[in-house]
Amino acid sequence: MMKLYLVPTPIGNLEDMTFRAIKVLKEVDLVLAEDTRTSGKLMKHYEITTQMQSHHMHNEHRTVDTIVQKIKSGSTIALISDAGTPAISDPGFLLTRACIQEGIEVECLPGATAFVPALVNSGLPNDKFVFEGFLPVKKGRQTRLLALAEETRTIILYESPHKLVKTLTHLSEYLGIERQASVSRELTKLFEETQRGTLQELIAYYSEKQPKGEIVIVVSGS
Repeated sequence: MMKLYLVPTPIGNLEDMTFRAIKVLKEVDLVLAEDTRTSGKLMKHYEITTQMQSHHMHNEHRTVDTIVQKIKSGSTIALISDAGTPAISDPGFLLTRACIQEGIEVECLPGATAFVPALVNSGLPNDKFVFEGFLPVKKGRQTRLLALAEETRTIILYESPHKLVKTLTHLSEYLGIERQASVSRELTKLFEETQRGTLQELIAYYSEKQPKGEIVIVVSGS
Protein backbone atom coordinates (compact mmCIF):
# COMPACT_ATOMS: atom_id res chain seq x y z
CA MET A 1 0.00 0.00 0.00
CA MET A 2 1.52 3.32 -1.11
CA LYS A 3 1.15 5.79 1.73
CA LEU A 4 2.86 8.51 3.73
CA TYR A 5 1.96 8.82 7.39
CA LEU A 6 2.70 12.05 9.30
CA VAL A 7 3.07 10.96 12.91
CA PRO A 8 3.18 13.44 15.82
CA THR A 9 5.59 12.64 18.65
CA PRO A 10 5.58 13.92 22.26
CA ILE A 11 6.83 17.47 22.85
CA GLY A 12 8.32 16.39 26.18
CA ASN A 13 6.44 13.76 28.11
CA LEU A 14 6.84 10.35 26.43
CA GLU A 15 3.45 9.27 27.78
CA ASP A 16 1.78 11.64 25.28
CA MET A 17 2.50 9.16 22.47
CA THR A 18 -0.78 7.69 21.16
CA PHE A 19 -1.46 3.96 20.79
CA ARG A 20 -2.13 4.49 17.09
CA ALA A 21 1.14 6.35 16.54
CA ILE A 22 3.08 3.44 18.07
CA LYS A 23 1.16 0.93 15.92
CA VAL A 24 1.86 2.88 12.71
CA LEU A 25 5.57 3.28 13.47
CA LYS A 26 5.85 -0.47 14.09
CA GLU A 27 4.03 -1.41 10.89
CA VAL A 28 5.54 0.93 8.27
CA ASP A 29 8.55 -0.05 6.15
CA LEU A 30 10.60 3.04 7.01
CA VAL A 31 10.55 5.93 9.49
CA LEU A 32 11.91 9.30 8.37
CA ALA A 33 13.23 11.16 11.41
CA GLU A 34 14.50 14.71 11.82
CA ASP A 35 17.31 13.45 14.09
CA THR A 36 17.69 9.66 14.28
CA ARG A 37 19.53 9.92 17.62
CA THR A 38 16.71 11.91 19.24
CA SER A 39 14.01 9.71 17.74
CA GLY A 40 16.04 6.62 18.60
CA LYS A 41 15.28 7.18 22.28
CA LEU A 42 11.55 7.29 21.58
CA MET A 43 11.73 4.22 19.35
CA LYS A 44 13.68 2.28 21.99
CA HIS A 45 11.24 3.31 24.75
CA TYR A 46 8.31 1.83 22.78
CA GLU A 47 10.30 -1.14 21.40
CA ILE A 48 9.89 0.01 17.81
CA THR A 49 12.53 -1.61 15.61
CA THR A 50 11.54 -0.14 12.22
CA GLN A 51 14.45 1.14 10.13
CA MET A 52 15.04 4.90 10.38
CA GLN A 53 16.42 7.38 7.87
CA SER A 54 17.43 11.00 8.40
CA HIS A 55 15.07 13.63 6.92
CA HIS A 56 15.64 17.23 8.04
CA MET A 57 15.60 20.82 6.77
CA HIS A 58 19.17 20.55 5.43
CA ASN A 59 18.60 17.50 3.21
CA GLU A 60 14.85 17.40 2.47
CA HIS A 61 15.17 19.28 -0.86
CA ARG A 62 17.63 16.63 -2.09
CA THR A 63 15.83 13.54 -0.78
CA VAL A 64 12.14 14.26 -1.50
CA ASP A 65 12.17 12.77 -5.02
CA THR A 66 13.91 9.59 -3.85
CA ILE A 67 11.41 9.12 -1.01
CA VAL A 68 8.43 9.68 -3.34
CA GLN A 69 9.79 7.03 -5.73
CA LYS A 70 10.29 4.63 -2.82
CA ILE A 71 6.64 5.04 -1.79
CA LYS A 72 5.47 4.67 -5.42
CA SER A 73 7.38 1.39 -5.62
CA GLY A 74 5.24 0.03 -2.78
CA SER A 75 6.78 1.22 0.50
CA THR A 76 4.75 2.66 3.35
CA ILE A 77 6.67 5.44 5.10
CA ALA A 78 6.12 7.45 8.29
CA LEU A 79 7.56 10.90 8.91
CA ILE A 80 8.26 12.13 12.43
CA SER A 81 10.00 15.25 13.76
CA ASP A 82 12.02 15.61 16.97
CA ALA A 83 8.89 16.76 18.79
CA GLY A 84 5.31 17.61 17.88
CA THR A 85 3.53 17.37 14.54
CA PRO A 86 5.62 17.22 11.32
CA ALA A 87 5.43 20.33 9.10
CA ILE A 88 4.50 22.66 11.99
CA SER A 89 7.75 24.70 12.15
CA ASP A 90 9.46 21.41 11.24
CA PRO A 91 10.21 19.48 8.03
CA GLY A 92 7.23 17.85 6.35
CA PHE A 93 5.57 20.32 3.99
CA LEU A 94 7.81 19.61 0.99
CA LEU A 95 7.36 15.84 1.20
CA THR A 96 3.62 16.11 1.83
CA ARG A 97 3.17 18.38 -1.20
CA ALA A 98 5.30 16.14 -3.42
CA CYS A 99 3.32 13.04 -2.41
CA ILE A 100 -0.02 14.74 -3.07
CA GLN A 101 1.19 15.90 -6.48
CA GLU A 102 2.16 12.32 -7.31
CA GLY A 103 -1.22 10.93 -6.21
CA ILE A 104 0.17 9.25 -3.09
CA GLU A 105 -2.19 9.01 -0.11
CA VAL A 106 -1.11 11.12 2.87
CA GLU A 107 -2.54 10.64 6.35
CA CYS A 108 -1.71 12.84 9.35
CA LEU A 109 -2.40 11.35 12.77
CA PRO A 110 -3.66 13.66 15.54
CA GLY A 111 -1.28 14.31 18.39
CA ALA A 112 1.04 16.64 20.22
CA THR A 113 1.57 20.22 19.01
CA ALA A 114 3.13 22.75 21.39
CA PHE A 115 1.05 25.78 20.43
CA VAL A 116 -2.35 24.25 21.33
CA PRO A 117 -1.77 23.78 25.09
CA ALA A 118 0.09 27.12 25.21
CA LEU A 119 -2.89 28.90 23.62
CA VAL A 120 -5.43 27.26 25.94
CA ASN A 121 -3.18 27.86 28.99
CA SER A 122 -2.76 31.55 28.17
CA GLY A 123 -6.28 32.54 29.18
CA LEU A 124 -6.40 34.75 26.07
CA PRO A 125 -9.22 34.48 23.50
CA ASN A 126 -8.80 31.28 21.49
CA ASP A 127 -11.86 31.31 19.25
CA LYS A 128 -9.73 32.99 16.55
CA PHE A 129 -5.95 32.94 16.42
CA VAL A 130 -3.01 33.19 14.04
CA PHE A 131 0.05 30.92 14.27
CA GLU A 132 3.23 32.73 13.18
CA GLY A 133 5.85 30.13 14.11
CA PHE A 134 9.30 31.76 14.39
CA LEU A 135 9.58 35.42 13.39
CA PRO A 136 12.19 36.19 10.71
CA VAL A 137 15.57 36.77 12.38
CA LYS A 138 16.58 39.81 10.27
CA LYS A 139 15.10 40.31 6.80
CA GLY A 140 11.35 40.71 6.97
CA ARG A 141 11.15 40.91 10.77
CA GLN A 142 10.03 44.56 10.88
CA THR A 143 7.43 43.90 8.16
CA ARG A 144 5.96 41.00 10.17
CA LEU A 145 5.89 43.03 13.39
CA LEU A 146 4.11 45.92 11.63
CA ALA A 147 1.50 43.48 10.33
CA LEU A 148 1.06 41.88 13.76
CA ALA A 149 0.44 45.31 15.30
CA GLU A 150 -2.81 45.41 13.29
CA GLU A 151 -3.75 41.75 13.95
CA THR A 152 -7.04 41.40 15.86
CA ARG A 153 -6.74 37.66 16.50
CA THR A 154 -4.64 36.12 19.28
CA ILE A 155 -1.04 35.70 18.05
CA ILE A 156 1.09 32.59 18.66
CA LEU A 157 4.88 32.57 18.21
CA TYR A 158 7.69 30.09 18.80
CA GLU A 159 11.01 31.36 20.20
CA SER A 160 14.31 30.06 21.54
CA PRO A 161 15.23 30.89 25.17
CA HIS A 162 18.21 33.15 24.38
CA LYS A 163 16.10 35.30 22.02
CA LEU A 164 13.00 35.53 24.22
CA VAL A 165 13.65 38.93 25.84
CA LYS A 166 14.69 40.44 22.51
CA THR A 167 11.48 39.21 20.84
CA LEU A 168 9.28 40.34 23.74
CA THR A 169 10.96 43.75 23.54
CA HIS A 170 10.32 44.00 19.79
CA LEU A 171 6.68 42.99 20.35
CA SER A 172 6.29 45.67 23.03
CA GLU A 173 7.74 48.31 20.69
CA TYR A 174 5.30 47.49 17.89
CA LEU A 175 2.24 46.26 19.83
CA GLY A 176 2.56 48.35 23.00
CA ILE A 177 3.97 47.56 26.46
CA GLU A 178 0.50 47.03 27.95
CA ARG A 179 -0.51 44.27 25.51
CA GLN A 180 -1.49 41.10 27.41
CA ALA A 181 0.60 38.01 26.72
CA SER A 182 1.80 34.70 28.11
CA VAL A 183 5.01 32.72 27.84
CA SER A 184 4.86 28.92 28.12
CA ARG A 185 8.00 26.84 28.33
CA GLU A 186 8.92 23.18 28.89
CA LEU A 187 5.32 22.17 28.13
CA THR A 188 4.41 18.65 29.38
CA LYS A 189 7.79 18.37 31.13
CA LEU A 190 8.69 18.35 34.83
CA PHE A 191 9.43 22.08 35.02
CA GLU A 192 6.53 23.28 32.85
CA GLU A 193 5.81 26.96 33.43
CA THR A 194 3.40 29.58 32.06
CA GLN A 195 3.90 33.25 32.93
CA ARG A 196 1.10 35.71 32.14
CA GLY A 197 0.97 39.51 32.17
CA THR A 198 1.67 42.54 30.02
CA LEU A 199 4.60 42.47 27.62
CA GLN A 200 6.35 44.93 29.96
CA GLU A 201 5.87 42.59 32.94
CA LEU A 202 7.11 39.57 30.99
CA ILE A 203 10.21 41.46 29.81
CA ALA A 204 11.00 42.38 33.42
CA TYR A 205 10.46 38.80 34.61
CA TYR A 206 12.64 37.13 31.97
CA SER A 207 15.33 39.80 32.18
CA GLU A 208 15.83 38.64 35.78
CA LYS A 209 15.26 34.93 35.18
CA GLN A 210 17.05 33.34 32.21
CA PRO A 211 14.54 30.92 30.63
CA LYS A 212 15.34 27.40 29.46
CA GLY A 213 13.62 25.01 27.10
CA GLU A 214 11.27 25.33 24.14
CA ILE A 215 9.10 28.47 24.32
CA VAL A 216 5.67 29.49 23.02
CA ILE A 217 4.62 33.17 23.20
CA VAL A 218 0.90 33.98 23.04
CA VAL A 219 -0.13 37.64 22.60
CA SER A 220 -3.62 39.15 22.61
CA GLY A 221 -4.86 40.74 19.39
CA SER A 222 -5.22 44.50 18.95
